[in-house]
Amino acid sequence: MDISETLIYGVGLLAQILFSARILMQWIASERAGKVLSPASFWTASMLASVLLMAYGALRNDIVIIGGQFISYFIYMRNIKLKNMWEQIAAPIRWAAVIFPFVAAAWLMWSETYSFSYIMEHSKISGALIAWGGLGQLVFTLRFVYQWYHSERAQESILPNGFWIISLIGSLMIISYAVLRMDPILFLGQIFGVVAYSRNFYLGVREQTAQQQSSTN
Repeated sequence: MDISETLIYGVGLLAQILFSARILMQWIASERAGKVLSPASFWTASMLASVLLMAYGALRNDIVIIGGQFISYFIYMRNIKLKNMWEQIAAPIRWAAVIFPFVAAAWLMWSETYSFSYIMEHSKISGALIAWGGLGQLVFTLRFVYQWYHSERAQESILPNGFWIISLIGSLMIISYAVLRMDPILFLGQIFGVVAYSRNFYLGVREQTAQQQSSTN
């Protein structure tokens, strides 16, 4: 592995470490509280990790990775606003955060070296595999659309039980894509998530059961 490949995998690994760290922080906070929480650190770490993972996807010419992050990135941003933390960030950083995904997408689509058409024509990934990976990323992204919907209804950042079910389905699909793609970064990043998603789902069910029992007493 040459220096450029080491750098690329390093960016991807750092992104996955941050994604795993956000889940670990959320998991620890939830275990201490005995219920599923949505800490602000979860969303700030998500945004940072998303920036790195989009950069990794661009460097690997992987449209699936970039596309999978685009929508969820702005949902991370919205949750930070719901946590009343957005205005505490310096204005130049806020503007850079808003603009970044569009700049990345423009670079991907119109760059002479790594344009969208170049990636599709020279990709080493089969069309069927791209479709499967894209479907996995779509499911994984929909979990945040689901979370966003419920948070807007509650007017606070929450992580409902359905979020964890969708996370498990999407994660298992991406793991299979990573195996076929021979991408150790994606694989390692998702394995830890499966455990955390399962545990959070259990905590959520336990909390709902306790609430139902208390309401009937």
